[in-house]
Amino acid sequence: MQRAPDQSHSIIFPISRVLLSPNSKMWRSISVLAIVVVILGFVPTPMVKGMRFDIKTGATKCITEDIQSNSLSVGKYSIINPNEDYPLPDSHRITVRITSPLGHNCHYADQKDVGNFAFTANEDGDYMACFWVAKQNPPTTMTVEFEWRSGLAAKDWSKVAKRGQLEMMEIDLKKLFDTIASIHDEMYYLREREESMQVLIRSTNSKMATFSFFSLIVCLAVAAMQIWHLKTFFERKKLI
Repeated sequence: MQRAPDQSHSIIFPISRVLLSPNSKMWRSISVLAIVVVILGFVPTPMVKGMRFDIKTGATKCITEDIQSNSLSVGKYSIINPNEDYPLPDSHRITVRITSPLGHNCHYADQKDVGNFAFTANEDGDYMACFWVAKQNPPTTMTVEFEWRSGLAAKDWSKVAKRGQLEMMEIDLKKLFDTIASIHDEMYYLREREESMQVLIRSTNSKMATFSFFSLIVCLAVAAMQIWHLKTFFERKKLI
């Protein structure tokens, strides 16, 4: 008895040839998506500063973050309820102040148990977030949950709704573009800091050379005075 030819292979292979053909739209979409995924794999992921720390009443705790100028910065903070079965006590309140490198206020909240902030940095440097708790009797310890995002990490991509494949690829490309722009700005920022450090180094070297030159002149002058003094002393004693 002869076996009937297997028609499954004759059906699957033409379909696979059509789907994986270099000229097919499916193949082009998969290729572009693969390139985007590979590039995103080599792009560093922006860091998000999220933490939980303890602070005693009457104490202050400060956290710094290096932020570039014109960068968006967002964050939120909240006091952890020590007893979830009861509401948060009225005594569990903190005062929060965020200042720029030049001391300008970017955010201020007094006696809050939860809050958030958002601002655009106008200066380059370390921004400082300080938390202060008023003194209490008896003293207690509070746990604060704090999250601080800046730069590219401040953009919330999780709120983007699910869309079609092409729209998702556009979102990935836009995210890649923003990441590259952030890296470009970071490179220029580092280059400016390098140039300022080079100017400082050249100025320091020039001042050190001038100081060494005058130090040498002073040493030679002191040596000449010592020789002259010894010569006059020996002549007066008629030793020479």
